[in-house]
Amino acid sequence: MRSPRKESSAAQSATSLPASPADDASDRVRNYLLTMGIRIACVILTATVTPYGWWTFAFAAGAIFLPYIAVVGANAASGRTVTTAQRPEVAIETTAEKPAEREAPPSVIRITESRPAETRKTENPVKKDDA
Repeated sequence: MRSPRKESSAAQSATSLPASPADDASDRVRNYLLTMGIRIACVILTATVTPYGWWTFAFAAGAIFLPYIAVVGANAASGRTVTTAQRPEVAIETTAEKPAEREAPPSVIRITESRPAETRKTENPVKKDDA
């Protein structure tokens, strides 16, 4: 017995697929390294900026909390929304509504093959003795 076919399912379009796992992983690694680079800058600025003030505590908070943010962001899967591709039927209808830009019929090129004359003579030789 066949399983019932879903009527509403359509073929998956290549343009509506999510990012590949390799691309997603490279984006997450890049974001992690950027966040950790900012954290290193916060550690250096915390130690070197004098006189100490409110900005020192802001740099210290960045040095403390940015690793957590970087790791959580690196472990999270991509949350990017996928834009859906335009259905081919809609694309065909919109192009059919446009007037033709050129009225001349397309040129047709016909290619034919012919054999040299000497091969045509030797293909089916008829013996005169049998006749």
